[in-house]
Amino acid sequence: MNYQITVRFGGRHQRYHTFKVSADDAAEALRQAADKVPEEIAADVDLVELRVAINPDERSYLDEASSGV
Repeated sequence: MNYQITVRFGGRHQRYHTFKVSADDAAEALRQAADKVPEEIAADVDLVELRVAINPDERSYLDEASSGV
């Protein structure tokens, strides 16, 4: 399964770094994410978010859902 990882860093001047990993489950995705956080921001990270990464080609949009497409 593909996961999107977002890490917040930078203290008062918050910034975000987003990347994807592929793993069998969320625990493995978090382990991979820990290894992929860039060293230059690792000490300043205060939040990590994990989401299932949606394939944009498979996503339904509001207009499509209401028109029956």
